[in-house]
Amino acid sequence: MERAEPTSSLRGDPAAAASPRGLADRRELALIAVERTWMPMVVTDPRQRDNPIVLANRSFLSLCGYSAEEVIGRNCRFLQGQETSPNAVAELRAAVEAGRDAHVELLNYRRDGSTFWCHLHISAIHSDDGELLYFFGTQQDVTARRVAESLKAAEVRLLREVDHRAMNVLALVNAIVRLSSAEDPKRYAAAIQGRIQALASAHSALASRAWTRLPLKDLLMQQLPSRSVQQVSLRGPETAVSAAHVQPLALVFHELFSNAARHGALSVPEGALHIAWGESNADHILIDWNERGGPRPASDRPRGFGSKMIRSIVERQLRGKLCKTWSDAGLIAKLEVPLQREDAAP
Repeated sequence: MERAEPTSSLRGDPAAAASPRGLADRRELALIAVERTWMPMVVTDPRQRDNPIVLANRSFLSLCGYSAEEVIGRNCRFLQGQETSPNAVAELRAAVEAGRDAHVELLNYRRDGSTFWCHLHISAIHSDDGELLYFFGTQQDVTARRVAESLKAAEVRLLREVDHRAMNVLALVNAIVRLSSAEDPKRYAAAIQGRIQALASAHSALASRAWTRLPLKDLLMQQLPSRSVQQVSLRGPETAVSAAHVQPLALVFHELFSNAARHGALSVPEGALHIAWGESNADHILIDWNERGGPRPASDRPRGFGSKMIRSIVERQLRGKLCKTWSDAGLIAKLEVPLQREDAAP
């Protein structure tokens, strides 16, 4: 059954400028303007069930990828999808129910499933006696602006992240320079070079993984001297180290391996190093470092800048704990470092 046309005339704004002939042809000219304008436009009828589309211009069909037959008679919600903001939809629904104008930006979906951001404006059209007759909607594709804003925001986050990482590295370099012994210039230069190289390799590993978490085993293998691989055993679950902890831990492992190679179990062929790790219920990584078969630690050998650096990094920078003891068999160390489940942007 066809619905009867309203007897009341539409109420619109007066023309800003029009000739007498233009006023006489106003309805026809308005329809042509809607049809041919580049701005996507639709008209919906709230007096019908579900407020369907009763008019859609070519620009609207081109933007959405639908044909006229697929659009007429449907509610505009068919353009929405999984990622469309529920808040934006609720705002539009409230405006329609109240019979008032509204404008909102939301993500819409084309017929082929691709998305676009649109700035939607709906305007309520009333009759002379105030009856709500239609909604006039315009859509402006603002995808390019949204993408630009997103890229700018991503750039800001990246710059903050780079600044954060740079500050971490500078803090580590400062510790290296401050805590390295300078009594022997050659040893000092070699120690500085080795420690900076440890930071550089950790940096490269992070960059290759887009600054995400790094498996603890990979980090240990990265710092393990190649000539000592057969003397070292690694055992533990698939624990990953947060990006913020990778470089500090890399420096700690470098120092421990270097000490083992110079003075401990890795300095002799018969020596062995066992490294085991796990996760505690308190969200900490627990690492056991056990050296066996190395030379007996000399009671008069100073445990100076290397030990100070390790303890400073573990306790001050990583907010962890370090326990080191020397037995006749070699060094036994226990490290406890907070486990960051998610890498949050600084």
